[in-house]
Amino acid sequence: MKLVMSFNPDPEVEGKDACIFAFKGEQILVIEAEGSYRIPRRSELESLQLTGIREHYLGVLDTAPCYAVDLDTGADIPDGFCFTGLRDLFEHLGEGLFSAAGYAFQILHWDRMHQFCGKCGAPAEYAYAERAKVCTECRAVYYPRISPAVIVAVKKGSQLLLARNKQRKHKFYSVLAGFVEPGETLEECVKREVREETGIKVKNIRYFASQPWPFPNALMIGFTADYAGGEIREDGREIADAGWFTPENLPRVPGPISIARKLIDAFLEEQKDTS
Repeated sequence: MKLVMSFNPDPEVEGKDACIFAFKGEQILVIEAEGSYRIPRRSELESLQLTGIREHYLGVLDTAPCYAVDLDTGADIPDGFCFTGLRDLFEHLGEGLFSAAGYAFQILHWDRMHQFCGKCGAPAEYAYAERAKVCTECRAVYYPRISPAVIVAVKKGSQLLLARNKQRKHKFYSVLAGFVEPGETLEECVKREVREETGIKVKNIRYFASQPWPFPNALMIGFTADYAGGEIREDGREIADAGWFTPENLPRVPGPISIARKLIDAFLEEQKDTS
């Protein structure tokens, strides 16, 4: 189940009970029952009398139209509903729903950040034919921001390079990642990030897959690479610990929806095939 994105409402599903991805700041409204969470439908929210500041059509998920709604920060909710961080839903929503919720958050974040023109300060309005905002005075155009970042599984024979981030609340190990610098190719970014964070050199960089990552607007571009030299030296700023791990001694790793986990799982499958 994957969101089919669209800027304009689909007349074929218009009138159907819509999925509402409603946010109060960075918290998303969900229905909670016995430790599970789900995204509410419009019919379930009508009685709550929540005030929406703005609303954006997102597309169709399965057969339901989807909307992102920015709620008034003073919104109160009854029992059975709760506000929670998007990261906290990572293990509870399926990949399609989590992706749609992330898309909703990115659109609302972009909208909030572009109420006024960054060039002349005049109010910005929605473009007519595309997902963009236009300055009412100087006509500068603002599209939703996307920040490219690389994420890479570095292999050394039957070992995988994993590291624990110093800043993360969750103490798991993952593959290395970092944002692309201006003027830098993706492959150059892979080499730089691995070298800066662990002191390791890599070669044979190959594209793996990509994944939008809504914290708040990253696009994770996945690669695999082979060890080319060097000894592990954690940078001490972002990386608390790093090491080479085999399938038999893996530490705690990210959840199955993330591209980080997909890279790790691909490595594990590869080791099965060679054993």
